[in-house]
Order: sequence, then structure tokens, then C-alpha cells
Amino acid sequence: MNPVRQAYPGVPQSGIRVVLCRPIYGGNIGSVCRAMANMGVSDLVLAGAGDFDRVEARKMACWAGDLIEASRAVATLDEALADCALVFGATARGGLYRQHTRSPRDWAPDILAAARSARVALLFGPEDDGLSNDDLARCHHLIRIPSSAAYPALNLAQAVMICLYELYTAGGTFEAPAEKSPLADSGQKERMLALWEEALLAIGFMQPDKARHMMLGVRRIFARGALSEDDVRILMGIARQALWQSRQAAGKRPADPPR
Repeated sequence: MNPVRQAYPGVPQSGIRVVLCRPIYGGNIGSVCRAMANMGVSDLVLAGAGDFDRVEARKMACWAGDLIEASRAVATLDEALADCALVFGATARGGLYRQHTRSPRDWAPDILAAARSARVALLFGPEDDGLSNDDLARCHHLIRIPSSAAYPALNLAQAVMICLYELYTAGGTFEAPAEKSPLADSGQKERMLALWEEALLAIGFMQPDKARHMMLGVRRIFARGALSEDDVRILMGIARQALWQSRQAAGKRPADPPR
């Protein structure tokens, strides 16, 4: 068994607790654990869960089974929330006590700020009918995930993932991998286009009297996206190979194959 994973550095997910109130299906509990592991959250409390299929839960958790084993089961919601300074309840239902909701994206900065100094609970209700009015009475704020009015209720694990994703994104610690190859400069691209023009003429794709017009189209295609130096080298390699093959077919085999 792997040790319980740590929260992602730089974002106070260690102060965030996911509370599942009366969850029904082991598969959903396992999927919640996987979502939590994806987003760097490890504190899970099951309130009034009863018996659930642990085999199914572990299967759906995939490599996040350690979170199932580390989760805490309590009999009541009050026990699950006793040490939490703020409770954010997720609801998709309307009603008199459910009108003051904000989206996970809107709440994310407030949740992260609070979690830096106190424990904050994200509360999710059972799969069949969600949080009751009694459950909502324990919440300080309500979350509503934007969804179609024709079918607003989300799967439990999907709702957890969306909320935690918004927190993770709002934390600002994620950086997409940078392109290892710098952008090609104009001179490199012009050399590539000259080689392509030569190759397209050699393989008979265009005739000399139409080359200028056709190359304007080729230029437009290549201008639709940024080309890195690696991109240009690959495209030049394609053109060189086409030239080599055309010369070989014409009986003018060069001394060395293209590089």
C-alpha cells in the first residue's frame, strides 16, 4: 500500500476536506478518491455511509486506493464537520433555502484563502437526492455547478472533480510544459518554403507557371500556426526526401541520401 499522498505544494489543499454525506455506491466513492488524488486533496470523510462495495470502490479509485483506506467514516454529519471553520455545500436543487449559490469558480478564491488558516469542508449529498434542508442548515455557503436546466444533477464524482479542479486552477501553481524548441525565425521559414517549392515542382504537384499562385496557398497553410525550429526541420526533411525520391525515379540519384 502506498503512503497517503501529500497535497500539491503551493496550494492549501491540505486545509480542504471532502465530505460525502450518506454516499450509496462504492464505485462513486472510489471515483471521488481518484478525483481527489488528481487534484492533490487527501482528506476524505464519509458521513453515514453505511456498508458499500469496497471492491468496486478500489477498482474505480485506480491508483488512489490509499485514499479509501485513509478516509474516516463517522456516523453523523455533525461529526464530519465539527472541526471545520467553513462548510460549502454543493446543491443542484432549487428552493427557498437554496437560492444564494455561486459557482465553484466564483467561490474558489474565497475557499483557498480560508483554507490557508482553517479547515474548509466541501460537502456533497447522496447520489439519489442530494443534500436535504437539514444538511444545508450546517452549510455556511452553497455551491451550484453550472449545468443544463433540463438535467442539472451531476454524478457525485464528477461534481467533486469540477469543484476541486476549480480550486486547483485558482491556486495558480500549474504551469503547462514549455515548448522545448524556440519559434522559427522568418529566415528559417523562407528557406523551408523555398525547399518545399522545389520539391513540389519536382514531384509534379504544380507547374512552373502556377508555382507562385500555389505557393501563396502553401504559405497560408503554414501561417495558420506557430512553427518552432523543430517543426521547420521536420518540414524541410519531408521536402528533401521528396526531392531525393523524385531524382532517384528520374535516374539522377544523388551521392548521399537526404539528411
